[in-house]
Amino acid sequence: MHAAGQNIRIMINPKSGLGVSMRILMQTFNDVWDCDGREITYQLTKSAEDGRIKARRAIEEGVETLIVVGGDGVINSIGAELLDAPINLGVIPTGSGNGFARHFGINLNPGKAIQQLLQAKPESIDVGMANGRPFFVTCSMAWDAALVKTFEKSPVRGILPYVFAAAYELFDYKSERFRVSIDQAPEKVYDHPMLFTVANLTQFGGGARIAPKAKADDGYLWLTAAFREDVPRLIPSLYKLFDGSIGDVPEINITPLHEMRVRRETGQPIQLDGELVESPPEVHIQLRPKALRVLVPPPAEKD
Repeated sequence: MHAAGQNIRIMINPKSGLGVSMRILMQTFNDVWDCDGREITYQLTKSAEDGRIKARRAIEEGVETLIVVGGDGVINSIGAELLDAPINLGVIPTGSGNGFARHFGINLNPGKAIQQLLQAKPESIDVGMANGRPFFVTCSMAWDAALVKTFEKSPVRGILPYVFAAAYELFDYKSERFRVSIDQAPEKVYDHPMLFTVANLTQFGGGARIAPKAKADDGYLWLTAAFREDVPRLIPSLYKLFDGSIGDVPEINITPLHEMRVRRETGQPIQLDGELVESPPEVHIQLRPKALRVLVPPPAEKD
């Protein structure tokens, strides 16, 4: 039996930029996956809550693999319902940032990704929690939260849009003092951080790697931080996000952790997997080890 099992459900977010018609997408799935008595069903997600309800129903109905066609936000809302459940999550990326797919080397062409996932094996990956809400890719709490949102609205990918997004948000963002306790150590003051991202995977999205050393099952979350006073020196180094060397920048601090408590001066939105979420001043970050089963293509298949 194939690692994905015989009962496959494909959940499609029609609002994502598929780059291919749903008819062609479904036909490709049928041509590649529908064999040997395998049962394939299709559903559309009309909203985040609709996706969550249908994900829970898939578990109840004994679906072995749930394949999500969408971006990081849709993957997050549906995948959050699959934690510690006996079901595999497969991903066909159709979002703007696609940080989840990029980390695992899933092809960004939907047709090729469908072919690629046929050879994938299930692996259990870690999950981050922010005030009880899961994140699979990143959680950002400062300037970087707004920066990611602006960047993902850009139709163009690469270094220049990232720099423009950074500059645009820099004018409006009012930095605060953070009081931070990591792994129950005494509280430390982070004086007006501008970059404050906790990463579970390597990616910010769009090819930017905020935590180059992160692995999906390494038992750590990775805090990448920088301060307001260092921003003028950081902007020229943003290209290092795209070549995996951001950790070599002296102004960047990268810290592995299992748990963290952050006390900010005010309640401001935080970014979870590309979506802005309202948050109180205090943010509690925790690691849930190997809580999600994901179909991961073999290394030889990665681009």
